[in-house]
Amino acid sequence: MKYMLLIYLDEHAIDDSEREQCYGESLRLAHELKARGQYLAASPLHPTSTATSVRVREGRKFVTDGPFAETREQLGGYYLVDAQNLDQAIDIAARIPGARRGTIEVRPVIELAGLPD
Repeated sequence: MKYMLLIYLDEHAIDDSEREQCYGESLRLAHELKARGQYLAASPLHPTSTATSVRVREGRKFVTDGPFAETREQLGGYYLVDAQNLDQAIDIAARIPGARRGTIEVRPVIELAGLPD
């Protein structure tokens, strides 16, 4: 089953050096998961200052700068993995460097038939 592991943390809580170290650890984890056939995708996100939110209400498009919600932790990246079950997905989530400073949300992915590869 596919799981999305969403990485939430305070993007201002780490400095550039810590961020680069986190990226290095994340790359190593991605390669380990790939070797096990569990890696599907992963990527960090640019800061929330680069975000744009889009809403459509009553047929009108509303575009605003910034993320959808003001929170203490921001979505900083993700892993998409193939795990046998929730317990295995949780074990992978616990290995993501961001789990030490933030929160990893683990959610099963609904696989819709007919989506492009």
